[in-house]
Amino acid sequence: MPPAITIRRAEPADYEAVQAIYAAPKAQAGTLQLPFPSLDLWRQRLQVVDPNAHVLLACAGNDVVGQLGLYAGTQPRRRHVGDIGMGVRDDWQGRGVGAALLGAAIDLADRWLQLRRLELQVYADNTAGIALYARHGFIEEGRHRDFAFRDGAFVDALSMARLRT
Repeated sequence: MPPAITIRRAEPADYEAVQAIYAAPKAQAGTLQLPFPSLDLWRQRLQVVDPNAHVLLACAGNDVVGQLGLYAGTQPRRRHVGDIGMGVRDDWQGRGVGAALLGAAIDLADRWLQLRRLELQVYADNTAGIALYARHGFIEEGRHRDFAFRDGAFVDALSMARLRT
């Protein structure tokens, strides 16, 4: 049996583990991250204290296996909106890590941050991701053609959102 997934807030000392998530091919293909991510970039990102950024980690024992960022809106008319980005370590994809991270982020957004709307973009060919988001109440709101350049070709993405009722 694999260890249970626990969720905690990211700390500055976690930069190497987070960089390792995005250094892997599947995580890069499913996100906007580039190959060869810099350790220093992740060190800087995790050192910044931003009250609107909530960076969560999924851990299996002491091993960091996923990361999710929930970014609350700062514009006065969009303070009710949160934007989500997530990555799961290649060897842990399909094992409930994304569901655990997403569930924790939704709970934080709904019960503590007063966020009514959560938004995200997902590549249109990421059927597992789309299904995960749909299970958590996200619906497709639109398609972005040629949204990003990945592995030598342009790819579409879907905008999905969840409204708290």
